Amino acid sequence: MPATCVIGLQWGDEAKGKLVDLLTADFDIVARYQGGANAGHTVVVGGQTYKLHLIPSGILNPSVKNVITAGVVLNPETLLTEIDGLEKRGVSARSNLLLSSRAHVVFPWHIEEDRLQSTRAVQGEQIGTTLRGIGPCYRDKVGRLYAIRLGDLGRPDFAPTVQRIVAAKSAYFAGLNGQEPATKLDAEAIVAQYQEYAERLRPLIVDSTAYLLDAAEAGKKILLEGAQGALLDIDHGTFPFVTSSNSSGVGVSAGSGLPGRWVQRVLGVMKCYSTRVGGGPFPTEQDNETGEHIRRLGNEFGTTTGRPRRCGWFDAVAVRYSARLSGVDSLAVMMLDVLSELAEIRVCVAYEIGRERTTQFPAHSDDLRRAKPVYETLAGWRQDVRNVRRLSDLPTAARAYLDRLSELLERPVGIVSVGPGREQTMVAHADWDGLTPRIGRP
Repeated sequence: MPATCVIGLQWGDEAKGKLVDLLTADFDIVARYQGGANAGHTVVVGGQTYKLHLIPSGILNPSVKNVITAGVVLNPETLLTEIDGLEKRGVSARSNLLLSSRAHVVFPWHIEEDRLQSTRAVQGEQIGTTLRGIGPCYRDKVGRLYAIRLGDLGRPDFAPTVQRIVAAKSAYFAGLNGQEPATKLDAEAIVAQYQEYAERLRPLIVDSTAYLLDAAEAGKKILLEGAQGALLDIDHGTFPFVTSSNSSGVGVSAGSGLPGRWVQRVLGVMKCYSTRVGGGPFPTEQDNETGEHIRRLGNEFGTTTGRPRRCGWFDAVAVRYSARLSGVDSLAVMMLDVLSELAEIRVCVAYEIGRERTTQFPAHSDDLRRAKPVYETLAGWRQDVRNVRRLSDLPTAARAYLDRLSELLERPVGIVSVGPGREQTMVAHADWDGLTPRIGRP
């Protein structure tokens, strides 16, 4: 049975966690394939809210295996805190969680490096790191010299490796920005602490690449969960205001170890408006009363950082690009309820860059910064839709808005969400009919 992938199509925070939770019951395995604890996936079940950062969003289903793959950078302390928090709430996370021995580990020096570099600006703006050491860990992974993987924590050379890295990083920090480290790196203490982490996590550690390949070949149903959003992809996003991994569809195979031939369906998740955290160009941003209205109704504050998100109108140029990049088959439109009080709704259908009008997403952030959105105005519906459970019961203007998004993005709308609860979801396409027993008929 081929795999299905859930990918965010904007700058993250598209409510992917809710979709993965809903879909999980149809799968044997849920695998998180990139990113780190900088991700924040929120799942609401039975009136209870669960905020997940490293653990896949399928963890609330006890019959499904959840896998953190080699493409993820893993902070053991954060992971154990998350596991303990779930188990205190009655979720037996350890019984259905597996960790890749190949996953690279976040250490205190990564977090310190993040802090020391966080004040540096790029093109006059800060990138907006979560200060969790994710970027520095990926940088060491690529550099190889100072990288340690989860499977290395129990090896005989672990202690001397940490001592070597601590000496090198301490010398580097001494000259970085002329600042002293907030906490002196103690190699002996780090070794002892991480060996304790390793002992607690040891029963969960596997070769996830072999595990997923075996599962795919055995016909197991696999759901692949992305983090952040496609527009933050390190290679294909709004560089340099991006994350440190391939967060679009092109990163699925590299992170999971599953060749592309196994991925049959890709569900692209998007809000019906746009948000962004941190610096970087944002053509449709509304730094005004409209943006504040969206932020308030959508509770647009970061799951991981708590920072207020920048808000604006839906950008069809950007999302059409990310949908093509990620090989999206159908769309999940989230947060439709947030637009309910607006008399008019605008959608960006093209950019004007200098004297040129284009529907192509620029490769360089300077060009995107100069882009002036060309808007199309649609009628709002000014009706509360949070209790709507059938697409046919949505206001005519809301259905017209969904139809226009589908037309602009050249893909069908498969799922529509009007609130955080499982039941506040409607199926709009036959590909996702399996959801109806869990959310009610559309």
